[in-house]
Amino acid sequence: MQLIYHQIQILLTLGLTHLRTMGFGIDMAKAKVIHQEKIRKARRKLLPQLDIDFIKAQETSADTSAIVAKKQALRDYPAQAGISTAQNVTDLKANWDTSVLGKSPYSS
Repeated sequence: MQLIYHQIQILLTLGLTHLRTMGFGIDMAKAKVIHQEKIRKARRKLLPQLDIDFIKAQETSADTSAIVAKKQALRDYPAQAGISTAQNVTDLKANWDTSVLGKSPYSS
């Protein structure tokens, strides 16, 4: 009897995997990594503007604590507990905080 290995095709939409013999399943470990990469991508767009705001605030001797706090929130966001404890894709999508990260890549 010849063993046939099942091919797994990974789709880039939150780690969705298609198993030819078993239907659809979600690889949550892969989904979490992809979600964290989306967070990092959004963060890369926001941090440079905050750097500019910080320098401008320093030049005018304005308070920089709010800018520093926002930058730290962006840095800490990929390690949030909500990502590691997410049970499904809906939990991951709900973990996107638009007040910190801006527009969600999951919204229409």
